[in-house]
Amino acid sequence: MKRTNTFAVRPLSEAGEHVLRDLLDASAALWNEVNYERLMRYNDEDGLEDESVWDADTGSLEGQYKPVLGASTAQQVISKNSEAWTAFFESKNAYYDESNDSVTEHPNPPGFRGNKDDGRVLKGLIRKDAYSVEWGTRSRLEIVVGEDLRDRHNSPKSRLRLEIVGEPNWPDYEDQGRLEVWYDETDGTFRASQPVTIPDDTRATPLADDTAALDVGANNLVACTTTTGDQYLYDGSSPFDQFRETTERIADLQSKLDDQQQSSTQVDRLSKVKYGRRDHAQDALVRDLVERLYEEGVSTVYVGDLKDVLSTHWMPEVNAKTHNFWAFRRFIDRLECVCEEYGIEVVEESESWTTQECPECGEREETARNGDVFRCVCGFEGHADLKASQLFLERETGTDVGLMAQPVCLEWDDHKWSETPDSPERESPKEERTDRSTRRTVGNIASVESA
Repeated sequence: MKRTNTFAVRPLSEAGEHVLRDLLDASAALWNEVNYERLMRYNDEDGLEDESVWDADTGSLEGQYKPVLGASTAQQVISKNSEAWTAFFESKNAYYDESNDSVTEHPNPPGFRGNKDDGRVLKGLIRKDAYSVEWGTRSRLEIVVGEDLRDRHNSPKSRLRLEIVGEPNWPDYEDQGRLEVWYDETDGTFRASQPVTIPDDTRATPLADDTAALDVGANNLVACTTTTGDQYLYDGSSPFDQFRETTERIADLQSKLDDQQQSSTQVDRLSKVKYGRRDHAQDALVRDLVERLYEEGVSTVYVGDLKDVLSTHWMPEVNAKTHNFWAFRRFIDRLECVCEEYGIEVVEESESWTTQECPECGEREETARNGDVFRCVCGFEGHADLKASQLFLERETGTDVGLMAQPVCLEWDDHKWSETPDSPERESPKEERTDRSTRRTVGNIASVESA
């Protein structure tokens, strides 16, 4: 399985910090120069084909920066830029492909990492064989630097040594990938990201063979129903209110900038905080949900196709949530990643009509939603998102789901997702797993014995 260790690093001396900053600044400068050469060819007034970007003389740029970065690091920066341009062309082709609706807005070419006068984004890449990590009581990272930097610090073997802060999520791995190192201006910390391959035998085995379906929305971030009859509802109001408030603060600061000024240090910092908070809430939600589903014995999770989720809504506030706040593709990727740890399969299917359809009579046209309340002319009334996840589950499994209790409602407190006071009392995972060792009937569904 592919995973990533992300950790903070500290130089061992003031000289070491200067070396690290110079290394990352040179990486950003090389990226900018390579990107400029390719962008000029892409925007050539003679209308050359897109492939002309690959004619840029990256070899001379590599030679220019090799004394500072080292040959391997210079190559990685150029390679990363090539990957960014390749991804741009793929997105551009998808945008102009009428049969492909995965890209709805015209993509932009890769951007620059700041400039020398206003400050560059301190960010660099280290080839997998040009760094080493040692975990233990005094964990450390050693990276190769170029000749011009080797005599400016006291690390052995011509490598820059950095102290690692904290413990890794995945200390036991079979292989490591390209290391990414950057300076986080939000809290003034150097950070590193290490892709690793961990053994497949670390993957858990589902406790049973139950199924869950997710309705991913705007007001409630996730509504989930399982074939065990349990339901979970993650309220999105708190994280969205934070996101909106920070967006308004950014807009206010931007309105006070000079006409020639695009951004400021404070605006950039707030933008990082805004998206950092969103990602933290999203990652914590996925982890919390998957752990609950694992304890329920879920082995398959159905989630709605993104095209259904991202359809334009007539309410501006809902559009702001779906298009600006909730990063759906990132959510799906994170869900698949965490589910893989627990041996749970994620299946994307269309959830069309589950929001409009009545579970009692099947009516789709004469139904209405007011906030979280769904109503039908037949008299049915229920929670719109939980009802949608239940219909989605029943459609994919071909069975009727008998609900066992009130849904578990969860709210975000900036640190974790916690059950609200009116949520039903729940057994501990150990008690729940023991109870599930014998078969029990839930509506028309018989749950399977735990492994």
